[in-house]
Amino acid sequence: MRVHVGLIGAGNISDTHARAASAIPDVNVAAVYAPTRDHAVRLAAAHGAGAFDTLDAFLDHRPMDMVAIGSPSGLHGEHGIAAARRGLHVLVEKPLEISAARADALVGEAARARVTLGVIFQDRLKPDVVRLKKLVAGGDLGKPILGTARVKWHRADEYYRQSRWRGTKALDGGGALINQAIHTVDLLLWCFGPVRRVFGRTATAFHAIEAEDTAVAVLEFTSGALATIEATTAAFPGYARRLELTGSEGTIILDGDRLVSVDLRGREPMQRVEQTTAAVSAASPVVADASAHQRVFEDFIRAVSTGAPPACDGLGGRVSVEAIEAIYRSAAAGHPVELSGV
Repeated sequence: MRVHVGLIGAGNISDTHARAASAIPDVNVAAVYAPTRDHAVRLAAAHGAGAFDTLDAFLDHRPMDMVAIGSPSGLHGEHGIAAARRGLHVLVEKPLEISAARADALVGEAARARVTLGVIFQDRLKPDVVRLKKLVAGGDLGKPILGTARVKWHRADEYYRQSRWRGTKALDGGGALINQAIHTVDLLLWCFGPVRRVFGRTATAFHAIEAEDTAVAVLEFTSGALATIEATTAAFPGYARRLELTGSEGTIILDGDRLVSVDLRGREPMQRVEQTTAAVSAASPVVADASAHQRVFEDFIRAVSTGAPPACDGLGGRVSVEAIEAIYRSAAAGHPVELSGV
């Protein structure tokens, strides 16, 4: 059965969504919505889709089975709720929303409309990350003890100047932490579980933006494990993200998208792999290879057809939003903040 995808947004990430969807057999981009008509027309023309500059007309377009939302983060909930009310399945670019309350509203509306809601955390489906998750979930790492998440990326001033929403609290929800580092924060929480308390500090150290371009945080998990997060878009020239997980049975290190160290009791250590170059995303927002996003679309379409949950559903996407929101509150208040949970 052919699946018809509508795109909300016509910028860089929506272009990635379009390429990812179009690469799947029996999937086509049916329509594109953007408030600036020229932008919608440009992306739609590349994929033989209809172009719309009003949301209602776009949502009325048929055939259309699902939408992929690539609009500014602070509009994800509004756009997702509107699509769910039209009976369309909703796949949202990270973050799910910019606050836990707004994420909850979208999750609730999708449930009421009985549509599938998914969040694009493509790293979850990358081969070495899948292996990492299996090792942790299978107990090979043992009791979680310490995590380190480091995202030292670089964004040129033009990245913020060319967009009216990036780096703003209203539409980006923040800066380096909720936009760039959220993929790695998601992996940390996905592996180590619920967070009980956070203590964060943020700074706008380099870029002329409203939100932070640098953040650090200490996390306490309900398991008793501790973790640190470092995030910045001011680290020239940009370095591959790094995630280190230590448990009672050893340590696993992910550098970029590759496992570079798996040292576990009772297992032969893996041969060390050196990450010689930074991931492209460390220095540029452009996604040249859409294959990871394609896997997300394939997984989401499978979830819709089978009724199984997608790789990251709405509640899964809420977790990182709640933690990051708490880090921002902690930074503003100057003291640790407790998480309430769902």
